[in-house]
Amino acid sequence: MESTTTSTSRPERPVAIVCVGLAGAGKTTLMQQIYAYLHQKKEPPYVVNLDPAVTNLQYQANIDIRDSVNYKKVMEEYGLGPNGGIMTSLNLFTTKVDQVMNILEKRAAPDPEKPDRKPIKRILIDTPGQIEVFLWSASGSIMLDSLASSFPTVIAYVIDTERTTSTATFMSNMLYACSILYRTKLPMIVVFNKTDVKDAEFAKKWMADYEAFREGLTQDENSNAFGGVEGQGAGTGYMGSLIDSMSLTLEEFYRNLNVVSVSALKGTGIDKFFEAVKEKADEFEKYYQPELDRRRAERDENKKKQREKELEKMMKGMSMGGTASSSLLGDTTYKEDDDMEPLSPDDEAEDDFDDEDDREGLQARYEAAMRDQQDSTGADASFAKYLHTQRD
Repeated sequence: MESTTTSTSRPERPVAIVCVGLAGAGKTTLMQQIYAYLHQKKEPPYVVNLDPAVTNLQYQANIDIRDSVNYKKVMEEYGLGPNGGIMTSLNLFTTKVDQVMNILEKRAAPDPEKPDRKPIKRILIDTPGQIEVFLWSASGSIMLDSLASSFPTVIAYVIDTERTTSTATFMSNMLYACSILYRTKLPMIVVFNKTDVKDAEFAKKWMADYEAFREGLTQDENSNAFGGVEGQGAGTGYMGSLIDSMSLTLEEFYRNLNVVSVSALKGTGIDKFFEAVKEKADEFEKYYQPELDRRRAERDENKKKQREKELEKMMKGMSMGGTASSSLLGDTTYKEDDDMEPLSPDDEAEDDFDDEDDREGLQARYEAAMRDQQDSTGADASFAKYLHTQRD
């Protein structure tokens, strides 16, 4: 009941959909189909392309990494291969993440100067086909954390259904999906793409019914899928046992997954995809957002403790005496203004705290001010700024 109240009191925010998938899964084509679907409904999304190596986009990106970073020049300048070039390009682009988030937040809010422009409802994020370059890199983590701190964020993991017909490749994709979920800690949808070529019902059945998967595994073993002599079940050794045990392990994982079947080529299943997105966005607000808030509060508390330790260390250093303090600071004392002019001898005399305040009283007043202002921006002011206000 409490979670519902929190989510309903929060103003409606656009949903960020991050499309990830192995190379050749049809991820960018799916993005184009989603883009067209939303435009048809007169709800144009805000699109961000994070793939610096893509040659031709099938949709119009509002923010494109290629406008900021030249992938080929990065490879030449740093002597990198394709994967290293993509990762370095993402790292360079991540330095602009604050600018990107400011743009997205402005577009998510009504514009008083342009009342006819509707706030965006969905943000689409296209990522490189080299899935590990984005999801297991620092730049990818920063981008996802920044998105999740401002918007409900959903991961759409796109799978090539035609290449998942064997139990071994199916299990590989499911392990990828599991690792993505635990890496990002965000709601995820498994999207079986290319269903115009191969229907995904077999995969859904394998996820829902262990006996059906076990039957498919037995067929693969008998057909020499894992090596051995065909028809003699010679492949029923290590590989079969490993896949069987992993399937049992992932049963709980399957229960909490949203699975949809789509054809990026023909556009079928897109409505079901957005139903799953809506469900996962609600799940984000109900379960993930409180956890993000808790982690943010924990980080703030740690920062506060760190500031208190630094203050205590500083006060101990000041207790060494004026002579020692002045020798550490050097011969020249500067005003805290724009020009940074040296103080005159008269100013230095006025700036002598030993004659005016005792150290213990100053520390007590500073700590009291910190407590009174801990919910305002003044709580983050440095000790030097506090001293400056006392002089003024």
